[in-house]
Amino acid sequence: MTMIARMSAALLVSLAVGLAGAAQSFAKDFIVTGVKPDKLVVVDTAARKVVNTFTIPKAAPGPVTITASPDGKIAYVIVNRWESVSGIDLATGKQVFRANLSGGDMRVKAMFGMDVSPDGKQLAVYESPVKLMPGEYQVQPTRISFYDTATSKRIRSIPVPRQITIIMFSKDGSKLYGMGRALYVLNPQDGTVIKRHETQKWTRANFAPPDILDVWSQWEQANTFSTPYYTARTDKKPDDPTAYWTGILTLDLASGEFKLKDVENTDVFYFSTVVSPTNKNHVFGVYNQLAKLDVAQGKSIKRVDLEHSYYDINISSDGKEVYVGGTMSDIGVYSAETLKKIGTIKMPAGANMAISSMRVIQR
Repeated sequence: MTMIARMSAALLVSLAVGLAGAAQSFAKDFIVTGVKPDKLVVVDTAARKVVNTFTIPKAAPGPVTITASPDGKIAYVIVNRWESVSGIDLATGKQVFRANLSGGDMRVKAMFGMDVSPDGKQLAVYESPVKLMPGEYQVQPTRISFYDTATSKRIRSIPVPRQITIIMFSKDGSKLYGMGRALYVLNPQDGTVIKRHETQKWTRANFAPPDILDVWSQWEQANTFSTPYYTARTDKKPDDPTAYWTGILTLDLASGEFKLKDVENTDVFYFSTVVSPTNKNHVFGVYNQLAKLDVAQGKSIKRVDLEHSYYDINISSDGKEVYVGGTMSDIGVYSAETLKKIGTIKMPAGANMAISSMRVIQR
C-alpha cells in the first residue's frame, strides 16, 4: 500500500469514528407513555412537548406496561384489558407486532411484567392464564411466554412463581429477573430458579418482613432496577415513629449485584423509584413528594412537595432531569440537582395517563 493510500485509509477511519461520535452526541431523549383510552404518546423532552400521538388498534380501556426495543424504534404495549401486546413503530405509528394472549377456552392476562431481550429478538411477557370451564374458572400455573418480535409468534413458555410483577433481562440476556415475593434469578430457557434474593423471607434480626409494591418499569438509563420497601423494627414499640423504615432495593442488571439499604424513617411513601445514570448512589422516589436519596450513605438528601400525586418516575440519559407522571394528564420536569420544577408537559386533550409506564428512549 502506498503512503497516499495509507493516509486515505486513515482519514476514512477517522471520519467514520467522528461521524459515529457526532451521531451519538446528537441523539435526543424522548418519553414514551400511554394515555386513555388507546393512545401512545411520544414526548420530546428538550422541547417539552408531545411530538406524536398514535392510536393503538383495539387497545381500550388503556395502555398499561410499555417497553421499548433496544434501538428505540418500537414500543411494545400491554393493551386490550391486559390480554394483548401491541408493538408500535415510533416513526410511523404503524402496528408492527400483535400478540393476542387469550384464545379458545383460555383467558390469559398480562399485567405488568414485560421486557425485550437485549438483542431485540424476543419479547418476554409474564402471563396469568385461566381455563374457562362450564361452571368455574380453573386457575392455571403462571408462566413467562417468549414471542418472536419479527413474527409475533410465541416461541416457548416457562413455568415461574406466582405474584411476580416486574420482569427484566440481564444486560447480556443470559438471565431473567422476576420481582415478586422474592427477587428471582431465572434461566430464560427453562424457568429454573438459579437464585432467590430473599425479601419477604429475609432473616434480618429485629426487622419485620418488608412491604414491596412495584409495577413500574424504568431501569433503562442506569441499567439498574430499584424499588422502595417498607419495614418496621420489632424491638421497638408500635407507637414509636423511629420504628418504621423506608429502604431501597437495587439490582444491577449488568453485574447482578443485589442490595437492600435503609434510607430514612418512614413518614411519606414512594410508589416508584429510579436510579441516576451518572451517580448510582442517588435514587429518586415519587408519590406525593419527590425525593432524592443517597443509598450509599443511607439518607434522604432532599424532598419537595408535588402539585398532585404521581405514580411513575424516570430520568434523562444525562442524569440532569427527573420526570414524574403516570397519573393524571401531565408530566412534571424537575432538576435532578436541586429538585426545582423546570417544566410541565401536557398530554393531548387532557387525557389521563392512569398507571401507564413512562419510558425514556434515545433516538
